[in-house]
Amino acid sequence: MATTTSIPNMPVRNGDDIDNTFDDARVRAPLIVGGKGFAEVTRVVTRIALEEPPGWWYLAFAASLGLLSLMGITIGYLMLAGVGIWGNNQPVAWAFDIVNFVFWVGIGHAGTLISAILFLFRQNWRTGINRFAEAMTIFAVICAATFPGIHVGRPWLAYWLFPIPNQMAMWPQFRSPLLWDVFAVGTYFTVSLLFWYVGMIPDLATLRDKSKTRVQQIVYGALALGWTGSCRAWHRYERAYLILAALSTPLVLSVHSVVSFDFATSQLPGWHTTIFPPYFVAGAVFGGFAMVLTLAIPCRALFGLKDIITLRHIDNMNKVMLATGLIVAYAYAVEFFTAWYSQHYYEQYAFVNRVFGASPWAFWCMFTCNVFAPQIMWFKWARNSLVITFIVANFVNAGMWFERFVIIVTSLQRDFLSSSWGLFKPSWVDLALLAGSFGLFFTLFCLFIKFLPIIAMAEVKSILPEAHAHGPEPDLQRTDYRPDESAHDPHRAHPAH
Repeated sequence: MATTTSIPNMPVRNGDDIDNTFDDARVRAPLIVGGKGFAEVTRVVTRIALEEPPGWWYLAFAASLGLLSLMGITIGYLMLAGVGIWGNNQPVAWAFDIVNFVFWVGIGHAGTLISAILFLFRQNWRTGINRFAEAMTIFAVICAATFPGIHVGRPWLAYWLFPIPNQMAMWPQFRSPLLWDVFAVGTYFTVSLLFWYVGMIPDLATLRDKSKTRVQQIVYGALALGWTGSCRAWHRYERAYLILAALSTPLVLSVHSVVSFDFATSQLPGWHTTIFPPYFVAGAVFGGFAMVLTLAIPCRALFGLKDIITLRHIDNMNKVMLATGLIVAYAYAVEFFTAWYSQHYYEQYAFVNRVFGASPWAFWCMFTCNVFAPQIMWFKWARNSLVITFIVANFVNAGMWFERFVIIVTSLQRDFLSSSWGLFKPSWVDLALLAGSFGLFFTLFCLFIKFLPIIAMAEVKSILPEAHAHGPEPDLQRTDYRPDESAHDPHRAHPAH
């Protein structure tokens, strides 16, 4: 008697998308759908960089450039007038400048996580999103690095932050956490930039070969560093990429830990806590994945990348965002528990003040965005909804900024002596610099998506069925199956056969 078995779940059409989010132990869900092969992946990605950009790109670039111009004008005014034009006061000497710095440093963490850690763990779903996640890291760190330079009050002396002698024969204070930031962020930027660039070399060579103008051929050829695609070149490339991934992995855990020491090494209630290093790292990954989703959802729709950045990528990122969000919620609870358990008057008051004190709106905005909003991601229908995902991701982006505001500003507003208390109110310069930092970020991102490969073509091709010895599985590329269908071919249910 012939044996029959039901066919495993298959990708099914879900509106404009192909739903490949099923879980079936008998078959691995395809990460690239729509029947795309090597040539089609190359065509889709190179078209973005080599052809004339669509009209919406010019609108987005103009808007981003406008905000960047606002930032430049505001910084120029700041240099002329001094930091007194900020809303900073005594005791709130740190405010929007450091809030924005810590926010942007955190945004960059998801790029390194997706690129390095998931690469070392051989998570193939990273290949569709790792390229612009890495780019996001670089641009976010550039935005972050802007603020320590202007925060010192005399930006022309910002080089004092670096461990080099100056005309006063005065060396930097090596016990200062701000100097630690210089080393941490500088190292993070350098390694992340190398990792991003080295990963692009094969794709830059593809753009060189597909270029139609002499200028494009020269520029992409120079950036490709003479890539030939030989076995020797691939061997050296893969070894270098692996080494950079191994170097980048500790940075994910260390950089934001060092940033957290800016606060944890102080004696101020609300800052002096040892939970900050793991808490800041989890929050950075949480906010970073939210920003990746914020960028990925429009890009996949506007550039026709729905078959490469699939619903499974969105679903996996939502799961990571939910998991890290739960860690952040746990850290909030531990902070309050520690304050209560300490039986320390000042520490207890600092946390009561956050909830019911001078600026309770900031705490409740943070708590709503970071704790309540992501809970909808427990449901698969919510994780597969691009509208809900985009809204929740932006809630998290806002919540992570408010988290930095709550930690920095509300702790400074109320410290030990009531005679030293004061309120912080942002000035228009503070708000303009915040908006301008987003202008800098999106200006760089618009240039990236226009002139560089937004998808890691070589890595995406490596996970296609054609790249493996068993050959393509045509059935996995079909989208007309339904989960309740059955088939009589047992080998189709177990591709390993």
